[in-house]
Amino acid sequence: MTRGTEGAEGLEAGEVSWLAGGSDGPLLLCVGGLHGNEPAGVRALADVVDGLEARRDRMRGDFVAVAGNLGALAAGRRFVAYDLNRAWTAERVGKLGGGDGEEDREVRRLLDVLAQVEERRRGPVYVLDLHTTSGGGGAFTTTSDYLCNRRFAMEIPAPLVLGLDEAIEGTLIGYLDDFDYTTAVFECGQHAEAAAVERAAWGVWLALRAAGLLEEADSPEARRGWKALRKSYRRLPRVLDVKHRHPVADDDRYMSRPGLLNFGPVRAGAVVGDDRRGPVTAPESGRILMPLYQEQGEDGFFVVREFSQVWLWLSRALRSTGVGRLAHWLPGVRWVADRPGTVVVDRRWARWGALGAMRLLGFRPESDDGRTIVATALEREPVGR
Repeated sequence: MTRGTEGAEGLEAGEVSWLAGGSDGPLLLCVGGLHGNEPAGVRALADVVDGLEARRDRMRGDFVAVAGNLGALAAGRRFVAYDLNRAWTAERVGKLGGGDGEEDREVRRLLDVLAQVEERRRGPVYVLDLHTTSGGGGAFTTTSDYLCNRRFAMEIPAPLVLGLDEAIEGTLIGYLDDFDYTTAVFECGQHAEAAAVERAAWGVWLALRAAGLLEEADSPEARRGWKALRKSYRRLPRVLDVKHRHPVADDDRYMSRPGLLNFGPVRAGAVVGDDRRGPVTAPESGRILMPLYQEQGEDGFFVVREFSQVWLWLSRALRSTGVGRLAHWLPGVRWVADRPGTVVVDRRWARWGALGAMRLLGFRPESDDGRTIVATALEREPVGR
């Protein structure tokens, strides 16, 4: 890992750029190119590093920029051997000691970056992961549903999609949930879209301001980015929730039908793609998200729906008061004796609103055997026994 204050040239060469501010403060880690066919984030980070150089004396804390999957970026492919943004499970990370594949080496390199971040941090850590999509349409943010993550992600005025972390296993951001970091993902547009680089840079400037590395007066790019993104996405819902994920395997040969765009309306039963078995339909109505238009990928499409701002406000208020400690008072809900913050929900009671109430109180489903759902408290304060 590069330990100095490398500039944009170092980032483009695949090295880590670490800019140290003039005083102690937060650390913002930005990652681009975890998928090799998504170079917009890396290009945007190089531009931001150049722009920050002259302001380092006025910056608090540290800005760290890193390119993700170097081998796949060089090849222009999503991945070489396996998806680097599905590799971050405890089981896979624990097996990397002897692996010598392309992504094995990349995971070890990124683990070294994370170790350096933890060792050298001078304040709280924020993480922004930059991506693009194979389909066109609106940009958006996503994150796991901690209140601090929500606030951070919503500093970027694009739709916030909740629930992707529950539908997808092994993401880098999901792995960092255990680090007590504040995190968000910014999907900046379509892979080949020229504007995706500009949007990604705006997202980084907004994150620099939101994390507290720069004051308002020192981040005119953040002001410009906020106005431009707000204008572009003001007609889309502010917050949406994932209702369905269509998983695909290599031998499915799935491809979305032409013309689908992020956040375009879709009706239950509408044909949205084809695989080796024939037409694939949407199981429920809503808006389509990330329709697959590339050879590699495990997600054919998602269906999302608008999330009520009232529900969002209520969940924030309830979590802030610690009402989750009383979750076991709900019908069919009990604490797991040896796992603080974890509950079991009897599915027979879920239809009476117990499951919805658990989500409102900040519990994320962890497993479901058809009879019971195990859910874990999202907020980091102690909950339950």
